[in-house]
Amino acid sequence: MSQMSYESAYPSIPILPRSRNWWAWLKGSAAECAHLEHESEWVATLLPDTLYLRGKRVVQRDPARPEIVLCRTCFTDTLGPELYQYPGLVVAFEPDPDVFTQYFYVAQPDFAAAGVAPEVAAAIEKRLGQGFGACARCAKIATWLWFPRDQVPSLDEVEKIAAAGEPLCATHGARQLCETFEQIQEANLFYVNLPYGEAGAYLWI
Repeated sequence: MSQMSYESAYPSIPILPRSRNWWAWLKGSAAECAHLEHESEWVATLLPDTLYLRGKRVVQRDPARPEIVLCRTCFTDTLGPELYQYPGLVVAFEPDPDVFTQYFYVAQPDFAAAGVAPEVAAAIEKRLGQGFGACARCAKIATWLWFPRDQVPSLDEVEKIAAAGEPLCATHGARQLCETFEQIQEANLFYVNLPYGEAGAYLWI
């Protein structure tokens, strides 16, 4: 698998020079956006095309976009357009800002290999199979099903997945997720990826 350059993958993100010097290269560190030189309360590591299945890295695209560490603004500016353009179905759970360290997308065929509990996978697959109807905020077809944390506080509450959720179109779904991240005051996310395949779920741990 080949890898894109940072300039090609993230043309609008200013890169912190010290994160691309020889010492960073020697350590194998990811590039960082320039804003992190003075901002450290909100950090997210984006691995756009990388999924972890049974403990192994699986690359979903060739050439793959490289890992990059971003401030909140650069993160949502990068994430938003990708989510708007994704044509598949997304079930997305609002994370707990006090405890989450990862927010990752898993396509439906990879639920088991990614370690999604069978009962959780079954509940999500049922909702995906039913379709989402119309967007709750406009007249477009819903391709997202958003689960606010007050409806589904934890994935352990499987019975709530069967009935809760707000159907959203791609525009409102992407906007909802980005706004959720923007409202979180502090974060240190070690792993976020982008949607792939035809349908799946954004989960958090």
